[in-house]
Amino acid sequence: MKKIFISSDHAGFKLKEVIKSYLLKKKLSFQDLGPTNDSKVDYPDYAHKVAKKVKTSKNNVGILICGSGMGMNIAANRHKNVRAALCFNLKSTKLSRLHNDANIITLGSRLLTKKNALSYINAFLNTKFEGGRHSKRIKKI
Repeated sequence: MKKIFISSDHAGFKLKEVIKSYLLKKKLSFQDLGPTNDSKVDYPDYAHKVAKKVKTSKNNVGILICGSGMGMNIAANRHKNVRAALCFNLKSTKLSRLHNDANIITLGSRLLTKKNALSYINAFLNTKFEGGRHSKRIKKI
């Protein structure tokens, strides 16, 4: 069973709450690492919290949301064994898992509809890594 860790900054807070409701509806277990409201915060603090949890087990995955998704993505990818993917459509989301074995999805709350964001979360959580020729490439990271 995957352990899901979720976090955002102030710009991503509302979308994070929508995603949490979706995860609860799907009966998926997750841990919210903050923030608890939409007061201004620094996105790297929350990206690092999720990345530290995700890198402790192959079964852990993360969801990070900020205004563009880029800041969270950059910060999370500073961690060894973290492969955060900024997903902006269904194809990029599926490929992030199939080819890159991404273990964190980053989303831009200012760039996505709620409906699209939830479809990307669903695809990310349900798409398996293909392995094969992609495995040797992942090892080179």
